[in-house]
Amino acid sequence: MSEELHANRKHKDTVFRMLYSDKRAILELYNALNGTDYQNPDDLTVTTLENAVYMAMKNDVSFLLDERMTLYEHQSTWNPNMPLRDLIYIARLMEKYVNKRSLYQSGQIRLPAPHFVVFYNGKEEKPEDATIKLSDAYLQKEEEPELELKVRYLNINQGCNRELMERCRTLREYSEFVSRIRKYAVGETAIGEAVDRAVTECIKEGILADFLRGQRAEVIAMSIFEYNEEEEMRKLREGEHQIGKEEGKAEGKAEGKVEGKAESVLEVLELYGQVPEYAEKRILEEDDIKLLSVWLKEAAKAGSVEGFLEKTGLKEDQNG
Repeated sequence: MSEELHANRKHKDTVFRMLYSDKRAILELYNALNGTDYQNPDDLTVTTLENAVYMAMKNDVSFLLDERMTLYEHQSTWNPNMPLRDLIYIARLMEKYVNKRSLYQSGQIRLPAPHFVVFYNGKEEKPEDATIKLSDAYLQKEEEPELELKVRYLNINQGCNRELMERCRTLREYSEFVSRIRKYAVGETAIGEAVDRAVTECIKEGILADFLRGQRAEVIAMSIFEYNEEEEMRKLREGEHQIGKEEGKAEGKAEGKVEGKAESVLEVLELYGQVPEYAEKRILEEDDIKLLSVWLKEAAKAGSVEGFLEKTGLKEDQNG
């Protein structure tokens, strides 16, 4: 391969992706899944596409090792369309891999064998180990489809896939970290408080300690964002079964959702420092749930209150 594929460094917007931006962590997970014992991170070439935001798709990590092209993805919702997504993504990866070599040459172009794994830790009860196929979506069912792609789904919630967890400390501790956030985010407890408590405890107990200590603010911000997105998706799915409900009830739920999203934006920003009164007022007054979702994502990535205000244009409101 004459041109090395580039790592995705711009879109580390989930804790899982942040955690597995480290080659050593990827290698540990690969060994645990495949029964191998690779020790040298330089044996691994990260191939995650830089600009794979087309079709709203971003792969968490893909890499070359052992003559395989492996794609790992973390999800908190079960997605039956993963085979189609991976088909589109792997086609682009293979195109980059062969680079400028002619597909009409007489010699066969040798390719790495693709493998697809999704690590699931949503709240819905799902099997520990399952495979979903591209052919499951075909309108015309065939015994031997001419185009097939299989995605392995592994449940990484606590208590699931114990052998894998024993072999992979990083994955086991990530599962514990997520479990604690969910445990503490109950009742009236603010998600920010729950995440902060989980991070503090995990550091004290040596659970992802170096990672959490080194990137505490970013991890807390991203965890709040991820939790809210997960809850939003859950409510959306529930809403699909509630279409026949009264309008008044639906409006009440919508208002509560908007208020909760605005408060989440402020929770994230307060991790960086004091939020100006004018900005707090503007955020709390916003009633567009889509805009609030955008602000929440920007807050998680901003790194500072000032950076958030400049990125969103809210800084201009000070003189408005």
